[in-house]
Amino acid sequence: MSTSESRARSEELPPPPDVSHLVTEDDTPVDNFCSEKQQRLLIEPLYSNWRAPGATPFLAAANVGVYASIHKPPVVPDAMISLDVQVPHDWWEKHNRCYFLWEFGKPPDLALEIVSDRDGLELSAKLRQYARIAVRYYVVYDPARQLSDEPLQCFALREGDYELLDRPWFERLGLGLALHRGVFEQREDQWLRWVDADGVPIATGAERAESEKARAESEKARAESEKARAESEKARAESERARAEKLAARLRAAGIDPDADS
Repeated sequence: MSTSESRARSEELPPPPDVSHLVTEDDTPVDNFCSEKQQRLLIEPLYSNWRAPGATPFLAAANVGVYASIHKPPVVPDAMISLDVQVPHDWWEKHNRCYFLWEFGKPPDLALEIVSDRDGLELSAKLRQYARIAVRYYVVYDPARQLSDEPLQCFALREGDYELLDRPWFERLGLGLALHRGVFEQREDQWLRWVDADGVPIATGAERAESEKARAESEKARAESEKARAESEKARAESERARAEKLAARLRAAGIDPDADS
């Protein structure tokens, strides 16, 4: 397509909706310590140590509004992932501050909600909202089991409705979820973690640094052990040589040439 054809095609498209009147952030603190820390644990490892399928770009965010229409309030997932998109360079512009479907051209691939109380409607109204805007995967994490006996429920969109997955694995993303007990930012607890196909958690930046430090220390210890072994071998060889020279000196003193053929 030529430049003139592209310009003509773009001129035929309607202008983007006016979003100047939308409240994209209200600066109201609405979360608790545990949810806030859990949200960061779900986002940070993706940027630190995850590679999206096909090495495609991706966007992962927490508590950012997803707008499907300028006439309806957004849904605000506690965490979301969207493949093949990126945060715009000029993200302080009003039309780039939130996830406007008409700007990104697609819904997020996964939305996750953390249940804090019984009033969040995560398994009813919110579930229907995410299905309506065609989010491929929907996750409800209920650590205190306030809505059901299951702490983790994962859904996949099938013909417009969500179906409960048999296991928390998201084929399109190449990611799974699992509960792991561990320490994150000085807090030991049971955390919801992204995992790979083998069930290994996607490491945080701090975990990766600690692992690399441990590997470096292990390599250093191995090198020092090899050096000590080499020095021990050298000392043993020198001891053997000294013993042989001492024996040869005794033989010479007795009138025997140790170098003569027997």
